[in-house]
Amino acid sequence: MAPGKILVSQDGRSYIIRLVGDVRVTLCASLNNYMEVIFKSEKISEIIVDMVDTEGVDSTTLGLLAKLAIYSNENFKIRPIVFCPDESLYETLMVMGLDDVFKIVQRLRSRLEDYEELSVEDPSAVADRTRQQVLDAHRLLSSFNEKNKHEFLDLIQALEKGR
Repeated sequence: MAPGKILVSQDGRSYIIRLVGDVRVTLCASLNNYMEVIFKSEKISEIIVDMVDTEGVDSTTLGLLAKLAIYSNENFKIRPIVFCPDESLYETLMVMGLDDVFKIVQRLRSRLEDYEELSVEDPSAVADRTRQQVLDAHRLLSSFNEKNKHEFLDLIQALEKGR
């Protein structure tokens, strides 16, 4: 799998997050920081998550995306859209219950351009914050259904002990 990267774009009141390659926990601090920018926005018309070129995502990334969707549903009254044509990734999104908070579209996206790559923060500088983000992301995923709760119970307990 290609190393992951996250590209972002903003066009007026629209925000686009493009996940490329294998997106893992090392990118989550940057993703969370960008989500904070979105959360501080006053008016948003749409949020798009482009997974057309995504080869893989870990559960922490999915948890952060769930956080983005829940916040958007509650505070902006919009349901973010995920473009995910890959059948395996689509199934993962469905099994995790993310279709409850996202509109998931399997067809290819419309024209999305002008991306800017989010940088990877130094892991040693953000270790505590990253551990908390991983914990929060998995707690959130666990709240979607019993399967997720069972799946992530050991990880959540280990992260809570590591505080």
